[in-house]
Amino acid sequence: EVMGEDYVRTARAKGLSEVKVMRKHVFRNAQIPMVTALGTEIPNLITGSIFIESTFRINGLGKYFVTSTLNRDYPMIMATFLLVAFLWGILYLLTDIAYTMIDPRVRLGAKSLS
Repeated sequence: EVMGEDYVRTARAKGLSEVKVMRKHVFRNAQIPMVTALGTEIPNLITGSIFIESTFRINGLGKYFVTSTLNRDYPMIMATFLLVAFLWGILYLLTDIAYTMIDPRVRLGAKSLS
């Protein structure tokens, strides 16, 4: 999809080698959707661990959450929920930071033009 863009054709017309076109233009712009998908899927994997760990009896955060819920251990439920929410927030922050490293046009805290 990115290979057919105008800026890729322009880079080739300027005489850049195919390796430089791929590395500097195509790969960099193709990373943004990959980072978005990865940033939204990792929290889903964390929450999916609750199902996997309780189904296959694997010791982990998900099993402890289910066990504490069944035993009505409210402090453990709150601590587990807080930990997962904290990890979720950190992962989304890392996704935003990765955006700024990949695409310099994206800036954190930039003022809008309107």
